[in-house]
Amino acid sequence: MINWGYVVLLFILGAITYKRKSLDLVGSLIMIFMGITIIFSAGVKWLILIILFLILSLIATRFAKAYKSEIGELEKTRTAKNVISNGIVAFLMAAFGGYYFPLVGGFIGAVATATADTLASEIGVLQEPRLITTFKKVPPGTDGGISLLGTAAGIIGASIIGLAASLLGVLPNALIAIKISVIAGIAGCFIDSILGAVLERRGYINNEHVNLLATISGAIIGILIAIYS
Repeated sequence: MINWGYVVLLFILGAITYKRKSLDLVGSLIMIFMGITIIFSAGVKWLILIILFLILSLIATRFAKAYKSEIGELEKTRTAKNVISNGIVAFLMAAFGGYYFPLVGGFIGAVATATADTLASEIGVLQEPRLITTFKKVPPGTDGGISLLGTAAGIIGASIIGLAASLLGVLPNALIAIKISVIAGIAGCFIDSILGAVLERRGYINNEHVNLLATISGAIIGILIAIYS
């Protein structure tokens, strides 16, 4: 039985993200559409996991806002492209996860990757990063740059997703849920950095492509862990 209160809450959340300029209008509408689809196909608990990703992302984006603005790394309003590139894989995993258990692992892996990457990027700019392919120091915000602070933030974010997935009952086995989220999330995050250093810096692909490929990687790793656990 669908609790329509959650659908109303989703519209309210969309309005808030638009009003606070976290998402543009089209991005907010796509988020609402994806959320309603997940409620009907997978259930509210799956949606809550994505909302948790959104909340963690907003907190990380607002963290040290003045400093990020000073160095030119303050995240601007995210667009529909950002919503799709970060969320489409998790959306598809959730839409069909009820029919094939390994897709649950794919869902957690995709959400964990998006969370880890966002937190690593937003928190990592507070420390001088090194390029993942050469380990040479690069300016904050450089595509493919990684830092210990950003990596730690990513691990924490991925762990939160795994723990929440267990507590919500998306994947009740806490050990497997956290194993999927941490391994898939951090692997996907590093794949994001490698793609950024090798391809995005050269203009072959853009940030949305990188995010999409990273979440696909995280989902695949999550599926494999779910199958063999």
